[in-house]
Amino acid sequence: MMGRKDWDQASLFYSFRLDDMIPKGHLLRRIDVFVTAVLGDLHKRLSPFYSEIGRPSIDPELLIRMHLVGYCFGIRSERKLCEEVGLHLAYRWFCRLDLDEKVPHHSTFSENRLNRFRESDILRHIFERVVMAAMAMGLVKGEGFAVDASVMEANASRYHGKAPDELDWTEKQRQKRAVAEYLAALEAEAAAEEDAPDNGADGRPESKRHRRYERQPPKVISLSDPQSAWTAKANKRVQFGYGLNYLIDIENAVIVDVEATPARTYDEVAATQTMLDRTEERLDLKPKRLAADMAYGTGKFLGWLVKEKKITPHIPVWEKSDRQDGIFSRSDFRWDRKRGAYVCPNGKLLQPVAPCTTDARCSTEPRSATAMCVRSEESAVPRPMRARYRATSTRTPEMLQGVK
Repeated sequence: MMGRKDWDQASLFYSFRLDDMIPKGHLLRRIDVFVTAVLGDLHKRLSPFYSEIGRPSIDPELLIRMHLVGYCFGIRSERKLCEEVGLHLAYRWFCRLDLDEKVPHHSTFSENRLNRFRESDILRHIFERVVMAAMAMGLVKGEGFAVDASVMEANASRYHGKAPDELDWTEKQRQKRAVAEYLAALEAEAAAEEDAPDNGADGRPESKRHRRYERQPPKVISLSDPQSAWTAKANKRVQFGYGLNYLIDIENAVIVDVEATPARTYDEVAATQTMLDRTEERLDLKPKRLAADMAYGTGKFLGWLVKEKKITPHIPVWEKSDRQDGIFSRSDFRWDRKRGAYVCPNGKLLQPVAPCTTDARCSTEPRSATAMCVRSEESAVPRPMRARYRATSTRTPEMLQGVK
């Protein structure tokens, strides 16, 4: 006889253990033992950021465990996370919430993330504790690292960006946290440039000279999130986004450091330097080799790896020898064996002196080992256009033996 479930009257009371409802092989049960060990000193580290009087706060361990649930199961919205934790027995068990306990309001997360958690750097501390646990288990060898970045779309409309010269921040916009931090960073950068010594041959600070060749001002800036970058990386549509930079131990693909930057290539390279220095300082990990794609194959970064860090790069060189933008190609330069110097297409030697910006002589910049040349017929070219006729070359004499 076919049975039928009768739901007219549900039970008023239920008797069961929450722990018995979670399968033995569930992801949260497997990672709980490690999370408990990592969060052992959480309250001690956060105690200076709480008042000694007043109403007891929500346990910060609960907030961290809920963040881990959101990360493990791809719940990006904190509103949705609070809803799912209230409905899911496994989430409640992992967060140490009983059936009759209330889930924190979603606004509690943003308040702690932007204040206590950020000021205490507790999320970085928890991450490093996890890496140390992996090192203790022999999962991190530290012999070889790999670095890469992925793009995450910013919470900013792609239709409401403006060019830098069109920006006019209102007083209300300046009071927003994202805009205030962006403007504070610009002021700090400007102050650092003014204090920089005039080490360049052209009398400008070193930081300004480097930015001229390496860093271009953004074309579009978001009014709500100005620190995000206008990008079309990863073959996606043009959008505002951030780059999530990962430093990975090659042995077992364990992430040993992470750094968020605007989604720009030069910021990703700078983030790699930060991660390598921080990993060596905090975790005592210094790799012998580093693997990356061509985006990291700039001469400046490769030189820093080899000369300063003594790390062997397994990175394709960013090749720019053939130019179609008015700059001399590498093949245009000739190595003169008798005189032991390069000869530019104008027939002049590249001398090892400071680069010239006022006349038509050729020079080599010792700082970057980059050959630069200005066409001899500069007098017929308007001054603003002269930058188009500069040429670069990093080819060694042995590489140019066959060039005539």
